Amino acid sequence: MKSTPLTSGQAQKIAAKVPKRNEDRIILHFDYDCFYASVFENANPALKGLPLGVKQKSILATCNYAARARGVSKLSSIFDAKKACPEIVIINGEDLTPFRDVSKRLWSVLRSYSWNDRVERLGLDEVFLDVTDIVAYNQELLNRNTLPHSFFQLSRHDLEKGFVFDGTRFCGCTEPFLNQEDITLALDNPLCVRLMLASHLAGHLRHRIEEEFGYTSSGGISTNKLLAKMVGSVHKPKNQTTLLSLHEDDIQNFMDRHKLRKVPGIGSRIAHLIQDHVIPAKESATYDPHNMDTGAKVTVGQVRQYPFMSADQLERILDRPGAERGGGEKIWSLLHGVDNSDVKEASDVPTQISIEDTYMSRPLNTPAEILRELCALSTSLVRRMRTDLTVDDDSAYPSNGPAADTASTPTIQSSKQPNQLCWAAYPKTLRLSTRTRPKSGNPENFSRSSRSQSLPSFVLNLKDESVEAIGERLATDVLLPLFRRLNPERQGWNLALINICVTNMVMVAGPGEGGNGGPTGFKGRNIASMFRTQEDKLREWTVYDPTPVNDAPVASTNVEEFAENATWTEDEKGGSEEEEYLSMEVDPVSLDPDAADAWEEEDESYRCHICGHAIPVFAIPAHERFHAIGD
Repeated sequence: MKSTPLTSGQAQKIAAKVPKRNEDRIILHFDYDCFYASVFENANPALKGLPLGVKQKSILATCNYAARARGVSKLSSIFDAKKACPEIVIINGEDLTPFRDVSKRLWSVLRSYSWNDRVERLGLDEVFLDVTDIVAYNQELLNRNTLPHSFFQLSRHDLEKGFVFDGTRFCGCTEPFLNQEDITLALDNPLCVRLMLASHLAGHLRHRIEEEFGYTSSGGISTNKLLAKMVGSVHKPKNQTTLLSLHEDDIQNFMDRHKLRKVPGIGSRIAHLIQDHVIPAKESATYDPHNMDTGAKVTVGQVRQYPFMSADQLERILDRPGAERGGGEKIWSLLHGVDNSDVKEASDVPTQISIEDTYMSRPLNTPAEILRELCALSTSLVRRMRTDLTVDDDSAYPSNGPAADTASTPTIQSSKQPNQLCWAAYPKTLRLSTRTRPKSGNPENFSRSSRSQSLPSFVLNLKDESVEAIGERLATDVLLPLFRRLNPERQGWNLALINICVTNMVMVAGPGEGGNGGPTGFKGRNIASMFRTQEDKLREWTVYDPTPVNDAPVASTNVEEFAENATWTEDEKGGSEEEEYLSMEVDPVSLDPDAADAWEEEDESYRCHICGHAIPVFAIPAHERFHAIGD
């Protein structure tokens, strides 16, 4: 690629627009090595050392390093994997439950070390930690006279809680590489001292996770999420790297050598558009949305140094119908290693729980296939709800704030009996989304069609029905009618994807609200207990029907009884033309999870999925407040 050298005036003009990096924060990034395979190896130690692949559909979702050493690669077909390594052990990994359970357990361990509770999961196998505060605290305590025998304090309150480390060196690798003499000089830089301390904290956490739980990981240490994630990939597996900025160009030199597609936040479509501008079309690969290497020819340095390249120029390159405004400035910042996004605060309750499956090789076309998949997905959804949204009946959320800066091991439940659980939070909305494959010759359409309604109460039954029974009932009584309204054809849908999601979470308040109950002062308890005193609480607002008392129907006030005895009208089951919520041709993946429900239109009334009463829209806040008050 030939480029015209910039004049001094042009270079100065562009340099003036280079975004400034914020180096006040210290961010750790953890990436568990071959996570899916490691889960199976830890469950069955006999698999360790053997070439192992985890199958999803007809491809390998991942494989361990023993398999990779024999020529097996991720995302290869089962046929190609066995051809490259006939002795490979293939395990079905389509059930994500064990991976989610382990991911949540390891995340809880890392969270227990956080003082500011900024611990963010990225997928199932990656975690970000903002350790700015704990590193700054230990920087003040660092004794320059005893650096080889330094002590890292993990608690402000317990001076014995911590570990010994060598303050004359970094833990793990550094980028760029430094010899011991360079390290000694680097420690005169306050930022490098903070990064050195963070490297030892990252090493301590990685060592604990490996020693106590058997999972190795790679780590990255830097001043923002983007750089921490990218530098953590330099020395893999079972190692960590700290990105230093002793010289002005260290960060930019690190970024410039990466392929554009390797930068988090730059997808294949954006990379392709930029590559087509930088490299002549005859030299550029044809864009293929399924090809992860599309746009992988050009490097960050080639793009950044291209004549007249700037945030405004990138905005013009990326200007397409439906393109995000300000995308050019965002990409320009990423090219310079600038990422001001915060590590999200940890939450015990997810904003939504979503289960989906794809059927690209064999689309669904018959009612029997649809019902089978709906039952499987809804059962997985109910199981996920019980895992992520319930607590022991006598337990509270883990406390946060100043008292949470200890390194005590969080309580990890290996298994729970249904009658020992209660809901810590519950979702109000159930959403079904589907995507069809286009007919032969038509372009691929990745948009989804969705419909939503209130979540039926029987899903919250923890005692009387099994997960499988509730999942089957949810599929046949609710999701199947919802699907028929979403896809009115009787068959031949050519369905490539089904997604079931519950969202719009409501915390269950308990005694001590605002006290010791956790991040919001809430303590988990059984929702059914609220209904035992419903009659007394609502007596002053009750409007009585003149029907004689002896003829008046008796309503159940217990959520489990209601879930068992409730009858559904056609409207409630989704059989009418109108519904309580409607969202058409909206792809939930492209929206912020918390904002996705803004696309749903409310009907004139709302049926409470706890007590079953039809509530006018204007009265919903008051009704929800009733369910949130204590006994």
